[in-house]
Amino acid sequence: MAEGLLRAKGQSDSLAVSSAGIAAYEGGGASAETLEILQERGIGLEGFVSRMVDEQILAESSHVFCMTKYHLESLEDRYPREKGKLHLVCDFAEIDGVVGRDVPDPIGGGFRAYEEVASVLDRAMEGILGFLRSERARSEE
Repeated sequence: MAEGLLRAKGQSDSLAVSSAGIAAYEGGGASAETLEILQERGIGLEGFVSRMVDEQILAESSHVFCMTKYHLESLEDRYPREKGKLHLVCDFAEIDGVVGRDVPDPIGGGFRAYEEVASVLDRAMEGILGFLRSERARSEE
């Protein structure tokens, strides 16, 4: 869901967006709930296939946005050289009065849980895009 939302919201910024997980099922598709939520927003996720994060993915990425503190800490432990690229998604938005919370895990929570995730990601994506735009502007100076 995060991949689709960031790709759509950052379309005018010409961002290259992809996703990977620390415990992903290789070759899986997006959940039906994710696809429905994205479709309601006019966002497609064609060609999406889940994959495990690895050293090559991190090396080729300028920024990596993690859904939870556990994901962030796991990647920092496994790939300490990439630590400067790693960020928590919700560090870029205040949600329910908290900055830096985890994106909730919707699995097993039904459609409403996926809607909550979409709401959290919507708010965080605006902050992430602002961050990426300011990073780009600084590098162009």
